[in-house]
Amino acid sequence: MSAGPSAGGRGAGRPRRVRRDPGAAGSPSSGTEAPVREPGSARRRRKPDSSGTGTAAKRGGTAPPRGTEAGVRDRGAAQAAAQQPPAEPGRRKRAQDAAMVSTPPKGTAAARREPRPGEGPGEHPGDGDTGGAQPLKAVGPQTGRGKGGPETERLRYVGAATRRIARGIDLDEILLGLCRSAVPAFADAILVYLRDPLPVGDERPTGPLILRLRRTDRVPDEAPEQSVAALAAGETGRDILLPLLPCTEGDFGGANESIDVPMDGALAEVLRGVRPVFSETPQAAAALRELLDSWPDTSSPPAMRTLNLPTGRRAILAPLRGRRRVIGATVLLRRPERPAFDPEDLLVAAQLATHTALGVDKAVLYDREAYIADSLQREMLPDSLPQPTGVRLASRYLPAAESARVGGDWYDAIPLPGSRVALVVGDVMGHSMTSAAIMGQLRTTVQTLAGLDLAPQEVLYHLDEQAQRLGSDRMATCIYAVYDPIAHRVTIANAGHPPPVLLHANGLAEVLRVPPGAPIGVGGVPFEAVELPAPAGATLLLYTDGLVESRTRDVWGGIDMLRERLTAAAQVVSPPPLEPLCDEVLDILGPGDRDDDIALLAARFDGIAPRDVAYWFLEPRAQTVGRARRLVRQALRRWDLEALEDSVELLVSEVVTNAVRYAERPITLRLLRTDVLRCEVGDDVPTLPRMRHAQPQDEGGRGLYLVNRMAQRWSATRLSSGKVVWFEMAIPGGSRG
Repeated sequence: MSAGPSAGGRGAGRPRRVRRDPGAAGSPSSGTEAPVREPGSARRRRKPDSSGTGTAAKRGGTAPPRGTEAGVRDRGAAQAAAQQPPAEPGRRKRAQDAAMVSTPPKGTAAARREPRPGEGPGEHPGDGDTGGAQPLKAVGPQTGRGKGGPETERLRYVGAATRRIARGIDLDEILLGLCRSAVPAFADAILVYLRDPLPVGDERPTGPLILRLRRTDRVPDEAPEQSVAALAAGETGRDILLPLLPCTEGDFGGANESIDVPMDGALAEVLRGVRPVFSETPQAAAALRELLDSWPDTSSPPAMRTLNLPTGRRAILAPLRGRRRVIGATVLLRRPERPAFDPEDLLVAAQLATHTALGVDKAVLYDREAYIADSLQREMLPDSLPQPTGVRLASRYLPAAESARVGGDWYDAIPLPGSRVALVVGDVMGHSMTSAAIMGQLRTTVQTLAGLDLAPQEVLYHLDEQAQRLGSDRMATCIYAVYDPIAHRVTIANAGHPPPVLLHANGLAEVLRVPPGAPIGVGGVPFEAVELPAPAGATLLLYTDGLVESRTRDVWGGIDMLRERLTAAAQVVSPPPLEPLCDEVLDILGPGDRDDDIALLAARFDGIAPRDVAYWFLEPRAQTVGRARRLVRQALRRWDLEALEDSVELLVSEVVTNAVRYAERPITLRLLRTDVLRCEVGDDVPTLPRMRHAQPQDEGGRGLYLVNRMAQRWSATRLSSGKVVWFEMAIPGGSRG
């Protein structure tokens, strides 16, 4: 007796497949089908079994003996099957095609919802901002017919959802990822509450526990107007209307609801339990009512103030626990026409809540670090630029990117004696907190050196020494310029920085030829300074390489673009206003050109006209004080400032007397008429005077006290060859006359 393959052999239980041969008799036109051999079957065709046992052998079992009742029954069944007509090929093909099509389960959101215009199949409404993420497949007991069973479907869903949540870097992106992952694949609606304020890191929250609604999402109602009308009319027995709003829209603003959670209430107890729960227990139901008690507001119709929320296993309350403590809660709801949650869905909700809470912790820490970086960068740069006499200033600073908010670029404007101003732009290598810290130290060093009134090349030399003391790898570039509004000259020293650009009043943009110099931190390299004319109406632009250099162009190509942009701006209006000019300059940056942070400093040279300057050299003698008073009186009368004669003569007398007492070389006296009247007295003594309170019996010591009381501003500045004491007086009427 021949035996066929056993029931557990290869190919057992597989459906019989067919193959069509277009050129054979079994083609679709002939209505017949050619059989396809299963893997592992014999390649040679078996000969007919004359004993009659071949049919049973091919069926995988032992044939019953001939003549027995079982054998007669089997042979009769075989003959009846042979007499039936074969199935039509078209019907068999349609059945196979229908079996291969996956239809959404009845009652799910995917089966109910019709795609909106411009929305693909299965696409979430408003999902255009998810960065091309595909919608997640629904999970639940109705998906168990798929390949792999419900456990595999849940694992796939959890993996896709957690990846979507983890993609977010800030709080809004993380919560959006949770909502888009949960609705409609896992739930019909979701509410996300977070603690207000959110604790950061190891901070222990103080005060009461307040939860604020931060985001909601839901499957759109099929007939929201009818449902609202039914609730307003008191027909609460109809379809359940979920108390949800579109994200950040609606009367509540999407994130304005806050709940003060009592520590002895049911909601606090559920939050302490950490694990997600159904609302089928009295404690969980009370917690859900406590969380949604204030929804909606009191201006709604009376029937809508108590909404018929899903209960039992159609609502899940999942606490959000971060690394240290519970930071919020999320509510997942399903409609009555959709199958309820099952116990395994609690594990899915726990995974979603855990990954969301950890992401929120990450986002809060990132926001704190970004805030610290922004504060550090803001403190390293000047809050506002000074407005010295004879020059107008404007500035811009742009970080490299949102993820790198700190850098080493800086700018500064430092008033100097003699109405001069120092213009500084520097760039420390790197985009880190270390670079920002080094930048702050170098900027402070430049301010200190500028206060000593050193020459520009000397300032860079001492700055290079300071950088070497900070470390061997502290590299930076810097350009230092000193503008004299009286002489209409500018002195520039460069340390490996891009050259400045001068926009003349006639609209011509010129790249200034300055010695390039070596970067700060190299050491042992001298610096050179060049003095250039600075005509009135011209604009000097100092900038860092981030403005002109990128991955798509080199430095000189960017400088040419900058020069062309300045020329084009001057053709519209000459000279162009400073603030719009800075914005126009930044427009040369393309979408992918922000590879480095940018510092920009623009200075419009107005200068001081010679008619507004009076300058004298005086010998250090006793008669000099009287002569100084006469010279000042004559200058004030020439400028029609007789109202200031008495006060200015008194203050000049006090300051010149102090200079004559200690000076050995001729002293200088200068008056400047600008928006204010400025008087400067210089001598060769480096010791700075200081104000003190004279006793009644003292004969002197009251000069600086009078200057401090009568002058609008005053100060003393040490120079390389002595010092200068200056004071300012307000001009009556606020004009030059």
